[in-house]
Amino acid sequence: AELGVNEHHQKEMVSYMRFARFKRGMCLKTVDSCFQDLKDIRLVEETFTVDEVIDMLDGLQSVVHSEVESELINTTYTNVLLLRQLFSQAEKWYLKLQTDVSDLENRELLDQVAEFEKSEYTSSNKKSTADPIKPKLAPLNEGGSELLNKTVAHLQEENEKLKTRLRTIETQATAALDEKSKLEKSLRDLQMIQGDQKNNANQDITELENKVAALKSQFEKTLNDTTANQKFLEEDLVTTKHDLLKVQDQLSTAEKELEKKFQQTAAYRNMKEILTKKNEQIKDLRRRLSKYESED
Repeated sequence: AELGVNEHHQKEMVSYMRFARFKRGMCLKTVDSCFQDLKDIRLVEETFTVDEVIDMLDGLQSVVHSEVESELINTTYTNVLLLRQLFSQAEKWYLKLQTDVSDLENRELLDQVAEFEKSEYTSSNKKSTADPIKPKLAPLNEGGSELLNKTVAHLQEENEKLKTRLRTIETQATAALDEKSKLEKSLRDLQMIQGDQKNNANQDITELENKVAALKSQFEKTLNDTTANQKFLEEDLVTTKHDLLKVQDQLSTAEKELEKKFQQTAAYRNMKEILTKKNEQIKDLRRRLSKYESED
């Protein structure tokens, strides 16, 4: 007969059943001695009255009741101590055991235990009467439990280290992103300044073109009014066109010099140098982040 547990636990159950059988035998011997004492002490006459028989049975009932009650109470306390041992060992492994009291009255399971006890008792009678001394269970606060506790502590420590490193990386990445945002804003401001300067240059060209248009209109009006000054006006027109081209060339040259001077300013060079350094820092942080992610 088997009870569905491994060999080690089955041996422990057999040990407990032997203990229970011994206690049960002692209880039965006590009950038998109560009856034997009644026979030896009270049954010394040949005839008894009804009252005497009732008195003897009441006394026997009281003694047997007391003995059986004491044994049942002791059995209950013994089972509680056994459960305490099992629960204490389970708690050291961070386990929570559960019991199903309804199975304690399962007739089929009780019959299975009875068959198991019968087979074990029969097989034990065939063996030598001298039972070997069973070793006690090793305390679980040493060995496996201690190793488990150390492992848990080590894993918690590693977890804290990883969390700290992750927070550091997140802080560095946030700072780099903030710095990048500031640099991008500065770059947009520079681009706006350059745009304003180009707009001013375009405005100057427009004004010159307007002046040329006005001169041309005036020339055409003068040409219509008089033909005497036609040659002079034509020469003046040619001169004005040359002046326009010259002014446009000067304006283009001035715009290029302005842009060149702006690029040579300390603010432009510093900003360009800062952008270059920050881009290198961002690339370095990305390499470091990819390295940490590969390690995790």
